[in-house]
Amino acid sequence: MLDKDLIKRKIAFIARELVALAKYKEMTIEETAQNFETQALVERLLERVITRGIDINKHIIANAAEKTENLEPVIKYRETFLRLADIGVYSREFAEKIAPSAGFRNALVHEYNNIDKKILQKSIKEAIEEYNEYGKYVLAFLDKQK
Repeated sequence: MLDKDLIKRKIAFIARELVALAKYKEMTIEETAQNFETQALVERLLERVITRGIDINKHIIANAAEKTENLEPVIKYRETFLRLADIGVYSREFAEKIAPSAGFRNALVHEYNNIDKKILQKSIKEAIEEYNEYGKYVLAFLDKQK
């Protein structure tokens, strides 16, 4: 069963974290990278935003799977964003745009070497844009559900 309150709560957390991230979007790469605490905070905020999106995706997919026998399980986090397009939450174009954030989240979580500072700074702006849009799509989808 789709837990709309859970999803709305996670969307609210994402929105709050995006507001916090916005404070850092105009910083230069050097400003972000020179301050260990700033860099760590930005990385953690990005990780939390993306992870919450994945959690929401998995919940919506699980609910759809209860209703449809032909829905194959999703293994990779990236695929969860693509599957939401199949379910009708948003367009395939948007899915292709936001799906790579799952790979970036994996790099953050597993600390693959050092995160490229340029990619980190670029990810701030992308996350703010994409996850604000993601939240709108998910909330609109919820409104259509009985």
